Amino acid sequence: MAISQQKNTMKYLWLSVFFSTLIWSGVHPKDSFTWFLEVAPALIAIVVLVFTYQSFRLSTLAYILILIHAIILMVGGHYTYAEVPGFNELFGSTRNNYDKLGHFAQGFVPAIIAREIILRKNIINGRRWQAFFIISFCLAFSAFYELIEWWVALASGEGAEAFLGTQGYIWDTQSDMGMALLGAISALLLLSRLHDRQLARL
Repeated sequence: MAISQQKNTMKYLWLSVFFSTLIWSGVHPKDSFTWFLEVAPALIAIVVLVFTYQSFRLSTLAYILILIHAIILMVGGHYTYAEVPGFNELFGSTRNNYDKLGHFAQGFVPAIIAREIILRKNIINGRRWQAFFIISFCLAFSAFYELIEWWVALASGEGAEAFLGTQGYIWDTQSDMGMALLGAISALLLLSRLHDRQLARL
């Protein structure tokens, strides 16, 4: 009973943080169209999580990482990625690098989700092949997101400039995918043991 109550408490806390951040993000954002584009993945994610909560409940680690990623998206949507406070000229750069944090998370978080599905469904045997597939999947996911940004830009014209967030950097697309790749590798190196312990308790 205590474990069940603890899980319910964590669930309601998760939902409270998610929707509180979403509401804050949606109040007077820098650009409403950009806000919608940026928070759309978080909204899609919560719909998927709700529908799969009973049939395929994820580990605590996975839920925490998803929440962190959602917050990153919502903050970026509120300010636009080029104008998030505190990220101007970070690491000696003249551009705002908040988008790089977002793309790092775009590899870091899906890596753990993909790992969880692969291990629990026993899809791929061998840890090396599992790692290879996870990293490849995350890089492909990042590339697909860049395609989505391109399609939105073509459909919206100048209205998508804040969504793209290139800030005049010609290698923005490549560096975004590079950050996602780094995020996926980092997640596997840093969190695999913790993830294994949590999966063993499911």
